[in-house]
Amino acid sequence: MSQAVHVQYTHLLRTSSLDLWKRLRRLLENQGLDPATTVLVNLFRDGGDHESGQCIDGDGRVYCFDVAYDLDTPKSAGKAVLRHWTDITDTWQRDPLHDEIADAFIWRPVARRTVLPG
Repeated sequence: MSQAVHVQYTHLLRTSSLDLWKRLRRLLENQGLDPATTVLVNLFRDGGDHESGQCIDGDGRVYCFDVAYDLDTPKSAGKAVLRHWTDITDTWQRDPLHDEIADAFIWRPVARRTVLPG
């Protein structure tokens, strides 16, 4: 049995040295997200010049976005830009891909925080 897309893409987001994944890490960091705690629900080609995706940050907020670059030009992924960054935390349940987002929430590792006595 193969792994779910969100498991595969989250692993790539966190570990891959390919240009697209390195650039996506930087773009997410620029939005205030930590790639080490972000779950990438999906990322798919959606037209000739961009890929669309959804992610869940470490605090459980859900975002949809487009990553724009020339998909047919080698090395252009390293210069990709974010378009249409939208917080859909309050509306993702009505999204056409809500099942995938729900599965990613179920899989998402629980954030661990240590509270020291004050």
